[in-house]
Amino acid sequence: MDLSIIIVNYQTYDLTKETIESVINRNHPFTYEIYLVDDASQDGSLEKLQEDFKEQSVDGLIKFIASPENKGFAHANNLSLKQTKARYVLLLNSDTVILNDCLAKCLNFIEKDESIGALGCKVLLPDGNLDKACRRSFPTFSVSAYRMLGLSHLFPESKRFGKYNLTYLDENQTYEVDCLTGAFMLVRSKAIHSVGLLDEKFFMYGEDIDWCYRIKAEGWKVMYYADAEIVHYKGGSKHGPEKSKLTHEFYRAMYLFYNKHYKDTYPWIITCITYSGIAVIYRLNILKNILER
Repeated sequence: MDLSIIIVNYQTYDLTKETIESVINRNHPFTYEIYLVDDASQDGSLEKLQEDFKEQSVDGLIKFIASPENKGFAHANNLSLKQTKARYVLLLNSDTVILNDCLAKCLNFIEKDESIGALGCKVLLPDGNLDKACRRSFPTFSVSAYRMLGLSHLFPESKRFGKYNLTYLDENQTYEVDCLTGAFMLVRSKAIHSVGLLDEKFFMYGEDIDWCYRIKAEGWKVMYYADAEIVHYKGGSKHGPEKSKLTHEFYRAMYLFYNKHYKDTYPWIITCITYSGIAVIYRLNILKNILER
């Protein structure tokens, strides 16, 4: 098997169906399978998807996995990662649509360079603008500080201030980056074997950054490939928590990442400032959500 595509569904029947159809309605010059993992949906979406794709399930093209409880995005993907034997694995959000020959282009590109561990494509929002999360730098102290202070927004073309989302680079060019988005991440199975599965301590944010960090730490390249495209209906793919919980999970993920990878890198005073900044931003967002109710 050339490619295993993992799609996690949580109560997004219409979006998930469209994502699957964008894959199977095209003729691909490679062998592939789809793992559809349902993250304990309570809306009947799993049953409807099983009925819609009954024929593909019988043929073995689509494999359904029902998680008995919602333990987050990383856990759901790992259920499939533990089973796949394909040479490549694609994490694909349930709120995306594959455009044209995106998959074939990506596989062809990664095949030509055995040093590439993970590959991301050009991810477009419905309005045609770039989803900036598809090519990023790691959230080091300085990179995060420039973003939180708004300097990345004020000076997007600055190599220093625009580093978080690499806004100073041409989105139509291909180059090596620090990290990709879990909405579309093509990963070489050999790289997965060397770094391990997704870290399930991350519920729904940060697991992609952490995985890319570990992949690069093992000497693999992480590439942004601009010649292949998908559309991302960002925000459509959720994993259960309400808005205040999502905010909590985002800042919790940043805390986990910092504590896991940067704790011993920066002086203790910078660590304290970072932790304090995360805590303050988290509390402000909780207050904002309360006031908006």
